Formats: sequence, structure tokens, C-alpha cells
Amino acid sequence: MSGNMSGNEGSRSFAYRAYLDRWEAAELGEEAAVGTFAKFAGRLIKKLSEEEFLPVHEEYEGLAKRYLESVARGDPVNDVVVRLLRDRAATLVRSAPAESVLPKR
Repeated sequence: MSGNMSGNEGSRSFAYRAYLDRWEAAELGEEAAVGTFAKFAGRLIKKLSEEEFLPVHEEYEGLAKRYLESVARGDPVNDVVVRLLRDRAATLVRSAPAESVLPKR
């Protein structure tokens, strides 16, 4: 195998670096070790390792895409989906997509 990263690996590393930048920007503890817990968006979240981050990130991206497509079509959205989306967004130190169209808590 060559030492070059595939485009997919590069985008995954970029996504993890962006997560670490959001963690720092949210003032959750720049030097906090992986596994450290902090409060964000009313939730207790854990600073994830890259291996922990990737499946959560992929799940969130898929959920967000399907959610926004459903909203655009005018489909009803289950409260469980909204809660899951908010939870995954907080875990990734993000706001949920189109927070303005999510039902109020």
C-alpha cells in the first residue's frame, strides 16, 4: 500500500479535525483528553477518539440528510428522529441541521 491517503480517508480526517476545532471553539477544554466529559447544548458529551467519532459522524450525516429531505418534501417527522438528531449533533459539538425547522422542545 502507498503512503497516500485516499480521498475518503482524507475527508474523514478533515471531519475529525473540524470536530476537534468545534470542541475547542465551544470552550469545552482544548487540552481535554479523549474520554473527558463536558456539557454542551444541555447534554453531557464525551470527547471522542477518531475511531469513536467516525461512526457517529457517518450516522449523523445520514440522519441529517434524510431529515432535511423529509422536511423539504413536507413529510411528517417522528419526535424520536428529532431527539436522535439533536443528540448526535450535540455529541459532535454541532447544532442540529435547520434548527429553525425542528419542532420546539
